[in-house]
Amino acid sequence: MRSVVLGGGIAAVLCVPLAVSVAAGASSSDVVLTGDRPVLASATESIAWPASGATDTDSGTRWSSGAAGPGTQWVQIDLGTAQEVRRVRLHWARAYAKAYRLQVSDDGATWRDLYRTSTGDGEVDDVRGLSATARHLRVLATQRGTPEGYSLWEVRAYGPGRAAPAAPSAATAEVPPVAGGLNTAAKKEIALKIVSSAENSSVEWRSEYGYIEDLRDGRGYTAGIVGFGSGTSDMLAVVTDYTRRKPGNVLAGYLPALRAVDGTDSHDGLDPGFPGAWRAAAGDPVFRKVQEDARDRMYFLPAVRLAEADGLRALGQLAYYDAALMHGISRLRSIRERVVARQRTPVQGGDEIAFLAAFLDARAAEMRTGAAHSDTSRVDTAQRALLNAGNLDLVTPLTWEVHGDRYTVTG
Repeated sequence: MRSVVLGGGIAAVLCVPLAVSVAAGASSSDVVLTGDRPVLASATESIAWPASGATDTDSGTRWSSGAAGPGTQWVQIDLGTAQEVRRVRLHWARAYAKAYRLQVSDDGATWRDLYRTSTGDGEVDDVRGLSATARHLRVLATQRGTPEGYSLWEVRAYGPGRAAPAAPSAATAEVPPVAGGLNTAAKKEIALKIVSSAENSSVEWRSEYGYIEDLRDGRGYTAGIVGFGSGTSDMLAVVTDYTRRKPGNVLAGYLPALRAVDGTDSHDGLDPGFPGAWRAAAGDPVFRKVQEDARDRMYFLPAVRLAEADGLRALGQLAYYDAALMHGISRLRSIRERVVARQRTPVQGGDEIAFLAAFLDARAAEMRTGAAHSDTSRVDTAQRALLNAGNLDLVTPLTWEVHGDRYTVTG
């Protein structure tokens, strides 16, 4: 048994040595706060090993994440009401976490660390001397101790409060909607809103089909829902596809000029009519669908697939997509390669939080190399703020800042 004693509140917890110490006795009046409480997991291997197996009273049941999926997984327990947590006892199965965090939250979206370790060795961890009051408790496993994933026979939290009544009907939800990546419609919409706040100073990205202007950044005209550029080939691709689907549209006549200016910041052959034609085309549902398909084909899907291959959850997928949109897929890969040279991905056995923090550092450094992207708030006060809040799954409510403006998504 690993028995760890902490003291002095959260500040002391975060700097506690990771060596095992002799446990101090917990109060005999403390009760189990987690028994048969509603529990969610980021993933479950099968119906035989559900999330509720970690909190029920049956010693023969357990939760297992399985080996597939992101390298970071979690079990989250609703204590029913704000409870003081003094002790957490984890009984690991064979598949244990080498690195994990015990976290608490008031709303299930913003998390704060109670305890963290990177030297877990499985079996039983009895962490005492905790001091926090919150409604939700999470075990966030960030680095595998075995290739099999993570599995817990038991998660028990103790505190002086009165245990909330069991809610067995709520414990049937094993894989919550919030755990999906950006390949789910709800999470994709959240990601598009966050990116739009940086690109358009609004979360209403659907209002931007007709946007067009020259930002004087060397890319010619920037237009549409993700800033297609007349000098960066993607605007040419959009108009080409639009003309294929709807010949004779108002933009078709500008294709020769778009081909000529591609790779430059020139407006030759586009002025004065092209901006007005773009805005007129934005009223056409076919043109709007072309823009969405181009966004997904050129930026969104390649970035999300790369993030999934690295074992990143929704926040990491957002970070890759935003980088691809600003820098292009090839530059995203270059940024990632610089990070991988010194930091393992979750699939390689690395800690997802550490890897994503390093990626955001590299991304911000890349942005600062050009004057047009020197404002790194989309990284520092948006994506990094969500990472610091432990919101790897983009669970609402979300709050972030970009360019000094504050945004919130409630659902």
